[in-house]
Amino acid sequence: MSRDPLARPDELIRRVYSYVAYRIGPGTDAEDVTSETMLRAVRYRSSFDPKRGQPLGWLIGIARTCIADHHSNRAPSPAEQVDVPSTEDLAHDVAERLTIADAVARLDPKDRELVALRYGADLTTGQIADLLEMTPNAVDVALHRCRARLRSELERTTDASVRSTLGVRAHAEPSS
Repeated sequence: MSRDPLARPDELIRRVYSYVAYRIGPGTDAEDVTSETMLRAVRYRSSFDPKRGQPLGWLIGIARTCIADHHSNRAPSPAEQVDVPSTEDLAHDVAERLTIADAVARLDPKDRELVALRYGADLTTGQIADLLEMTPNAVDVALHRCRARLRSELERTTDASVRSTLGVRAHAEPSS
């Protein structure tokens, strides 16, 4: 007897939205893709096999397809970044977000997907391994290498204040 993959919809919708918003940006597009994901999940609920993984992994797989559909049906446009208002130093927060978003955008698609799954959807290594059909160790190694590449991209930034806030040290220049 299979269990209902949508038994806890509030938590699942929140996690799916987090992943989608991480991939395409927060807002109405992310809400639409999340809605389409949940619609497909309800439609294909009977195809869920608990032996193959957790409901969240199944939903993220559906969301990945919906994101691909969203990108293929959308006219190319410049990347849109929506910043959440801050009560602190807004200029610094915006600079941080843009620096990180720019560094992530320069990663290859596989690295961006790993970052989105781990930090956008907040999936565990095991859940990512199931979703991408990898071993947990391979996911750990890939994430470690991805973070190293991201760190390297962040070190290229010229804004020393952003670097210091993010805890990224620039390589020391050789002395003459």
